[in-house]
Amino acid sequence: MDKKIQWHPGFVAAVNLELAENRNALIYEKEYNLNTKPLEIDLLVIKKDPGVRINNEIGKIFRGHNIMEYKSPEDHLNIDTFYKSGAYAMLYKAYGNTVDERKADDITVSIVRETKPEGLFEYFYNHGYRTANPYHGIYYVLDHVLFKTQIIVTKELDKDNHIWMKSLSRNLKEQDMKELIYRINCLKGKLDKELADSVLEVSVRANKEMMKDLRGEDIMCEALLEIMEPEIMEIRRRAKEEGQMEGRAEGESRSESRIILNMYKKGCPLELIAEVCGKSVEEVEQMVKKQYNK
Repeated sequence: MDKKIQWHPGFVAAVNLELAENRNALIYEKEYNLNTKPLEIDLLVIKKDPGVRINNEIGKIFRGHNIMEYKSPEDHLNIDTFYKSGAYAMLYKAYGNTVDERKADDITVSIVRETKPEGLFEYFYNHGYRTANPYHGIYYVLDHVLFKTQIIVTKELDKDNHIWMKSLSRNLKEQDMKELIYRINCLKGKLDKELADSVLEVSVRANKEMMKDLRGEDIMCEALLEIMEPEIMEIRRRAKEEGQMEGRAEGESRSESRIILNMYKKGCPLELIAEVCGKSVEEVEQMVKKQYNK
């Protein structure tokens, strides 16, 4: 029933959450077009003030202009894709409004992948590329690059400091998902909750089998419902406004469909969705199938 997992929105949200301490000092440009498609950077992070220091380990290497490329679990990361990321950085530098407007030493490249690309690191070793590993899961490439470059292996990152990045995985354990949901429930700001919601949606869809075991736990149901409550209230508010404009029944029907689909995406069990929406489990199941088959 699920469509292909969209990893990149979760990645962009995770980066924003990782660097939340410096959020006001950064500009995020997702899917930044270098020229014409398909020359597109996954995420461009620009410092408003180049002098601002990023405390998060992922951003310690950052300069004024920071190119981030995300490789999903299905993507390969070999020497050619490594150089492709460097080529994007070269094009970005060359496409400034004036000659040398974007300084080479003010640009960085970050390549993010869940598992360590052993073949690529073997190539580095065999061809004399020095690397450094200053933090768990973060590798600096010290030779044969025009820009400061790092490879981030999310599986190796410290869980306490980088739960958002580590949650973009097909291999989460039950405890990992419980910790993710606990961290989401501890968030206060509306933006943080919306970003975390994107991470959660990817994590749930990527770990469907594991979620089946968790869905039966009352404490998990309560936690998921708490996460969803503000979104449910907002959908119902908008539906009420739409209903006043175009007919109450039609507006409420669309509201109900959104709530059911969104709760399902977040991993809520069908029984809980049915209880919240006042429907039978069979009706909820049919509505979910209908939405995914559109």
